[in-house]
Amino acid sequence: MIKVVEQKDISECVNVIRESFKTVADELGFTVENAPRFTAFATTEERLDWHLNGEHRPMYAYYDNETIVGYYSLLLQDNNECELNNVCVLPAYRHKGIGEELLNHAFKTAIELGCKKVNIGIVEENVVLKKWYENFGFVHIGVQKYDFFPFTCGYMEKVL
Repeated sequence: MIKVVEQKDISECVNVIRESFKTVADELGFTVENAPRFTAFATTEERLDWHLNGEHRPMYAYYDNETIVGYYSLLLQDNNECELNNVCVLPAYRHKGIGEELLNHAFKTAIELGCKKVNIGIVEENVVLKKWYENFGFVHIGVQKYDFFPFTCGYMEKVL
């Protein structure tokens, strides 16, 4: 079941995000030393609190009974666009359709909020993830290399 994230859920969401993104970090050789700003290492309660209360991002969690096992948020942008952030599912719950449910929920929510396009940034070298998003209609629109990341950021969009 997908529910709106409330203040009391922040700590659990941080743990889900960090644990979920840690598998990518391990697979691609990212560490807190070589990629301190990568999601697995940079997500904190303060940051998510700001997303919820400062930026007023719509934030959602996927629950297995009373336990949060998946998460995503939307950042509303100009021109009726939004950015999909931190789509994740705990490793033990992957390959059960939860990510697809979260993604479809995000599309529905974005449309309800008046968004015409969803933008996303991914680790370009993560070809499996890139292909997964392409299967849901995302189109690759470019890359950017930043000095503070040991990887290339890939950018994708989906017109709703």
